[in-house]
Amino acid sequence: AIFAAEIGNLVGGKTRLDILLVPASSILAGATMGVLVGPPVARFMIMLGEIINDLTALRPFPMGIAVSAVMGFILTLPISSAALSIMLGLSGLAAGAATAGCCAHMVGFAVASYRDNKFAGLLAQGVGTSMLQMPNIMLRPQILVPAVVASVVTGPLSTLVFKMENIAAGAGMGTSGLVGQFTTWTAMADKMPAGQLAAYILLLHVIIPAAIALGVSEIMRGRGWIKAGDMKLAL
Repeated sequence: AIFAAEIGNLVGGKTRLDILLVPASSILAGATMGVLVGPPVARFMIMLGEIINDLTALRPFPMGIAVSAVMGFILTLPISSAALSIMLGLSGLAAGAATAGCCAHMVGFAVASYRDNKFAGLLAQGVGTSMLQMPNIMLRPQILVPAVVASVVTGPLSTLVFKMENIAAGAGMGTSGLVGQFTTWTAMADKMPAGQLAAYILLLHVIIPAAIALGVSEIMRGRGWIKAGDMKLAL
């Protein structure tokens, strides 16, 4: 996109046919760059995803922490964690850890900010997106701590204790629209009884991260590290 825009700027103002030449040159430049760069980038992302999947299966504890923390953080940033998960082709335990991390951030911010945002904020972040907190994070980055701690804990719980799995399409969604929970069910429905699976999803995706994030946030509030209004949303 940047290359296409730069080519458009170079062509612009050179002739009286700018209205035709600028968009045409930009489209052509973007398409050419996509054809040249796209395939190697796609191969690299697939290879990286395979490495992550394999390493998570071989080293579930450290990789559970890493995948959960990184994917949760990406979900909260203005970056598409869902697109990244699909590009990497996350699957199995790695996808399960990614889901746990994303849930930890969404549920974590929802409960940690309940004092400031009440039920509207709980709903907006819990089944919407924790990205709503980005303006507050830019001003007060310490409000990330409760959700990050929750993701660091739930990641290895997912890979070692619950052995949760998922598919790439849902691994980066967390609790947004409950997509992560539905795809987890799809991925694991034939691997354990329905009641057990439902309990695992509820515990790992909601109850445990909520309890951890709330506990950490209350400790931080008690020490003055998080103050009233720090997580306030304009809802």
